[in-house]
This record gives sequence, structure tokens and C-alpha cells, in this order.
Amino acid sequence: MARPRALRQSIDAAPLFAALADPTRLRLVARLCGGGPLSIARLTEGTEVSRQAVTKHLRTLENAGLVRSGRAGRERIWQVRTARLNEMRDYLQQISERWDAALTRLRDAVETDEN
Repeated sequence: MARPRALRQSIDAAPLFAALADPTRLRLVARLCGGGPLSIARLTEGTEVSRQAVTKHLRTLENAGLVRSGRAGRERIWQVRTARLNEMRDYLQQISERWDAALTRLRDAVETDEN
């Protein structure tokens, strides 16, 4: 039996939100969004996080589909997969719209009961 669309979307979105629940991973994604593709060395600059720890966090983000890497000479360069971020944004927008609709129904019901 096919799952309802909303359930499929929540199942697909769960690993993305779980990956971003960690503050270090969230900072890495924000840094990649603002700075474009970066190496591990650049991602660790100005932080107290080791290269090994950053690599581990990037692998988690990669497994969730949020980042990808490629080789540039001897370095591995990491970048955000914007399509996955757009999916997250769209999912949050749908939740927001449903919440707004529920609040409108509640307001209409309360106003009807007052009259």
C-alpha cells in the first residue's frame, strides 16, 4: 500500500533534520552556504574542532544527502547540495501552511461560537 505523500515527505526529511540537529554540523552547512565549496583545512580554520572531527561530521551530512565532496588535487573539497536544502525548505513551508490553516479554522470556529 502506498504511503500518503505527507508521511513519505516526513520520512524523507527526518534524516536531514537529524543531521542538522548537531550544532557543529549546522555550523558546517552554514559555512559552506556562505563560503562556497571548501576544504577540510578551510572548514577548520578559526575553530577548535579537529580535522578528524570535521571529517566525521561531513560524512554524516553526506549520508543525509546535504553535502558532497570532490577531489581538487590532493584535497577533498566539500559543498552543499542545495537541492536537499530546498527540499527541507519546501517541507517546512508545507508544515507552516498547514499550521496557518489550522489556526484559521480555530479562529473561525471561535468567532462562530461567539455570534
